[in-house]
Amino acid sequence: MYPKLVELKQKLAIVHDLNMAAAVLSWDNETYMPPGGAEARAQQLGTLLSLAHEKFTADEIGHLLDDLREYEASLPYDSDEASLLRVARREYEKKMRVPSEFVARQTETQALSYNTWVKARPQSDFHAVIPWLEKILDLSREYSSFFPNGSDENHHVADALIDLGDPQMSAADIRRVFGELREQLRPIVRAITSQPPADDSCLRQFFPEAEQLKFALGVAQQLGYDLQRGRQDKTAHPFMTHFSIGDVRITTRVKEYDWSEAFFSTIHEAGHAMYGQGHSRSLERTMLAEGTSSGVHESQSRLWENLVARSKNFWEHFYPKLQTAFPSQFENVSLDTFYRAVNKVEPSLIRTDADEVTYNLHVMMRFEFELQMLEGKLAIRDLPDAWDETITRDVGATPPNLSQGVMQDVHWYAGQIGGAFQGYTLGNILSAQFFDAALRAHPTIPEQIRRGEFSTLHGWLQHNIYAPGSKFLPNEIIHRATGEELNIKPYIAYLRRKYGELYEL
Repeated sequence: MYPKLVELKQKLAIVHDLNMAAAVLSWDNETYMPPGGAEARAQQLGTLLSLAHEKFTADEIGHLLDDLREYEASLPYDSDEASLLRVARREYEKKMRVPSEFVARQTETQALSYNTWVKARPQSDFHAVIPWLEKILDLSREYSSFFPNGSDENHHVADALIDLGDPQMSAADIRRVFGELREQLRPIVRAITSQPPADDSCLRQFFPEAEQLKFALGVAQQLGYDLQRGRQDKTAHPFMTHFSIGDVRITTRVKEYDWSEAFFSTIHEAGHAMYGQGHSRSLERTMLAEGTSSGVHESQSRLWENLVARSKNFWEHFYPKLQTAFPSQFENVSLDTFYRAVNKVEPSLIRTDADEVTYNLHVMMRFEFELQMLEGKLAIRDLPDAWDETITRDVGATPPNLSQGVMQDVHWYAGQIGGAFQGYTLGNILSAQFFDAALRAHPTIPEQIRRGEFSTLHGWLQHNIYAPGSKFLPNEIIHRATGEELNIKPYIAYLRRKYGELYEL
C-alpha cells in the first residue's frame, strides 16, 4: 500500500499548493492590490479554488482513500500518515457534496463583496452592500442545503457552516455553552460597569505610526513570532494568513491617537501566527499544516493577547521599555495607572476593541443574528436597526453610525453568514483552559513572564497545540492538552480573579 500512499500525498500536495496560491492572492487583495483589480482578482480566486476543489474531489482521490483503509487501520492513530488519511477522508466526504461551480461562484462573490465593503464602510453606506450580503446569505443557505438534516430534529441550517470552522460543534452545542457563559458573565459585567470606568487617557495621546509598529512587532518577536518566516502589513481589518510553515504573515491597523489598537492587534495576530509557524515540519504541503478549528486558533491569539500581554507580570517587564519608546506620553504615568488603562472595562461599540469582560457579549449577539438570518427571521435590510437595538440593550453602547455598528466586522462581507463568530468566544474559553494546563505543568511561568521570558510557555504550546496542526479534532486536542473536555470554569475563574482585584469586587 505504500506506493498508493505516496501517490495520494502527491495529489493532495497539488491541492494544497493551489489553495496556498489562492491565499497569496487573497492576502494581496486585502493589503496592497489597487482597487481596479477587484473584478479580475475575484475571477482569479474563483478559478484557483474551484480547480483545487475539482482536483480534491476527483475519482482517483476517492479510490486511493478506499484502497488505503486497511493500511490506515494498521498504523498508530497519532501517526502523521494515519492522521492524513483520516482527515483527508473526512474532508473528501464533505467536499464531494459541494459542486465546483458553487465554489467558484461563492469565491467570486466574496471577493467582490469585500471590495465593496472596503469602499462603503468609511461612508457608512450600508445600501451599497445590501445586494452583496443578500447574495452571501443565499450562498450560505445553499451550502447548508448540500448537507440535509435527515431525521435529526436538532439539526439547524447553521450546523454545516459551523462545522467548517469548528468541527464537532452544532448550533445547539454553542447555544448551550453560550447560555452557561452568559449567566456567569452578567453579574460580573453589572458589578464592574456600575463603577466609574478606569482612566485610559494615557492611551489616547498622539503616537506616531512607525514607532507604534516598531514597538509592537519587537514585543511579538520576543514572544516567539519569527520574522524570518513572517512579516507584518496594514489592512482594513487585522488578520493572519499562512502560505506555508515558513511563511506566516500578520496584518494590523494603526490609530495614531489610540496606542492600544495596533499593539494588541499585533499580539493577537502574532498568537495566531505562532500557531501556524509551530506546526511540525513533517506536515508541510498537507492539509494537516493548519489549525484544527477556529476556536482552538482563537485560543492562541487570545491567550497571548489577554492572559499574557494584559497581565501585570508582563508589564512589570515591558512597561519601562514602553516608557523609553514613548517618553513624553508615559514618563509621568505609573505602572498601576497604565495596567488599569489596558484592562479598562466599559460598554463599547467595536468587537475587536472590546475588553475581556464584555467582548463575548459582542460575539453572542452576532451569533444569534446569524441564526436569525439563516432562519429567515431577520432580513438583511433590517439588520442595521436590529444591530443598534441589540447592542444598546446587551452591551450598553449605541453606534453613532453604521461603520461603527453593523459594518464594522469584515466576516459577513467577505465570507459566509453562519459559523463566522462562535470561534472567538470558544477561543476565550479555551485560552484560560490551556493556560491553566500549562501552569500545572510549569508553575514558574508567571515569574518567567515577569522577567520577559516566554520559552517555557511557548514550548508547552508548541508541543501540545502547535505541532500537531489539524491531526486531531478539536475535542481530541483539548483532552490531550488538558485532560478535560471544553468547560467554562477556568475562564470564569480567571475573569473573577483578575477583575475582582482590579475593581475590588
